[in-house]
Amino acid sequence: MILNSLSGRQAIVFSIRKDYLQSIANTYTMGKVKDILDSKGNAVYAVSPDVTVYHAIEVMCEKNIGGLIIMEDGKMVGIFTERDYARKLILKGKSSKDTSIRELMTTKVFTVTPDTSIEECMWIMSNRKFRHLPVEENGELVGVISISDVVRTVINEQKSIIEHLEQYIAGQ
Repeated sequence: MILNSLSGRQAIVFSIRKDYLQSIANTYTMGKVKDILDSKGNAVYAVSPDVTVYHAIEVMCEKNIGGLIIMEDGKMVGIFTERDYARKLILKGKSSKDTSIRELMTTKVFTVTPDTSIEECMWIMSNRKFRHLPVEENGELVGVISISDVVRTVINEQKSIIEHLEQYIAGQ
């Protein structure tokens, strides 16, 4: 082992540095969905399945979002995204003013909870090709996260680790 070939003082310094780096590694977690919601807020933009696609797109433009939750009788019944618009309306030659959201919405909605890890969200979004994940807690919709929310969170956490390592290297 490396410690056997080091002098006493070198071994102590090596051990301290190893312990410090291990503590950084142990405290590094990507967080949970609730961390994203705490940061961005938990606003949920929703429309009825009976509104026109045109109206839904207007709401999405006004709110600068890429997807809407579809609610009926207080329950989530689907999601409508820019991808649904492109693939189910434009490519099929339908009119946004004459087509209801009900005809195009995705009804098999995959949800996460506030305690879902960011790593799991990345896996779900990457492997299932989702850009939006509704967040439910005890059967109630409490927010929506997007792929950009996840990416922003990961980048910020990586910046934090880099800062810790830079401080460590600088001896602070």
